[in-house]
Amino acid sequence: MPLDPRRYQWAVGAVGLVVLIAFSAYLFANGHAGAPGVPPGSRLREFVAPLATSDLEAPANVRPRCDPRDPARRGLNVCDRRPIVLAFFVLGARPCERAVSALQAVSRSFRGIQFAALAVSAGRALTARLVRDRGWTIPVAYDLTGVVGQLYGVSVCPLLELALAGGVVQQRLIGEGWERPVRLAAAVRRLAAAAGD
Repeated sequence: MPLDPRRYQWAVGAVGLVVLIAFSAYLFANGHAGAPGVPPGSRLREFVAPLATSDLEAPANVRPRCDPRDPARRGLNVCDRRPIVLAFFVLGARPCERAVSALQAVSRSFRGIQFAALAVSAGRALTARLVRDRGWTIPVAYDLTGVVGQLYGVSVCPLLELALAGGVVQQRLIGEGWERPVRLAAAVRRLAAAAGD
């Protein structure tokens, strides 16, 4: 006697609804509800991650002892209290890599602002090779374990956070379109104006 699939449709629907509710609750409880990144008006989450061009081979620290008088020499330190434009990217994702190249180009025009990028879930060797191949001179760190990517809820690439001195986010730029230096420069000008630079 064959099974009647209509008999189990409600059960499959109920299980699916429970899974959806549980997943939504998990995302909300871990700060990943809504758009990725840190919303404007909120503070950047502090971390220190090793620079790809350094000799450090270590995971990022998401609970650093922040002392703005003691900047990291071999790591990207968002405890630095200058205005910052911080890009999160994924190796091999062309729009994301182009956004970092745009960041590099724009950085030359804004001396009072720190520019930096972080390769999410990436190792030092591959990130360092990309930095050399692209000629990037801004600090580019790597997030070996993906812990910073999780802390910031990076689910879209590129994700750029523009924060004032003290780490308060002024703008959050999400998705494609920010790989054009002209468009990115306009957003950075707004940050510079708000910072008084």
